[in-house]
Amino acid sequence: MTGAALSAADHADLTAELRQGAQALAVDLSEAQLGKLIDYVALLVKWNSAYNLTALREPRQMLTHHLLDSLAVVKSFASARRVLDVGAGAGLPGIVLAIWAAEAQPQMRVELIDTVQKKTAFLTQVKAQLKLGNVEVHAGRVEHLDAGRFDVITSRAFASLEDFVSWSGHLLETGGRFIAMKGVMPEEEIAALPAGWKVSSTEKIDVPGLKAERHLIMIERG
Repeated sequence: MTGAALSAADHADLTAELRQGAQALAVDLSEAQLGKLIDYVALLVKWNSAYNLTALREPRQMLTHHLLDSLAVVKSFASARRVLDVGAGAGLPGIVLAIWAAEAQPQMRVELIDTVQKKTAFLTQVKAQLKLGNVEVHAGRVEHLDAGRFDVITSRAFASLEDFVSWSGHLLETGGRFIAMKGVMPEEEIAALPAGWKVSSTEKIDVPGLKAERHLIMIERG
């Protein structure tokens, strides 16, 4: 399942909107990065018609709710070398992070894991078609993953913070941290964190064109 899912005019319009949104976020993107991000949307639109990867159907909604939402957090990963995206789904934020990092942070490697075969098949296709050499895809449950240690483990609307750290804590490097992408501030989830884990910081994220709350929750051992 390959090929363009967007017209040339749509591709140009979306590229212009993405460029403007990235500038508003102060995220520098080259023309090559912009092109890969829009090609990723085109693949998502095409596969979504058969595999229901996301509830969103309109490319412009995907641009705001998926691409810009993920680009809004990339600077929080600036020092990371090995990142795991848990419950990666259609590749958010992992694929967006990998496209950004290929030029901005070339030392970074991004690995994505999901239990749903159709989603990992899509991610594998995205990796191949966009030539993302810094990406690795895993299929299965994160509790059973044996792939070494990661200095950053992230998720976007994957599970409660308690489950997130409990299921993937064995994969976190000493001195590493979790970065959880959430909507409204998850006060109850923070209070329910297991012993041995603490919130080191939180950050409110403003996404251009998105009228919804977004927060990053950073969690470390403690």
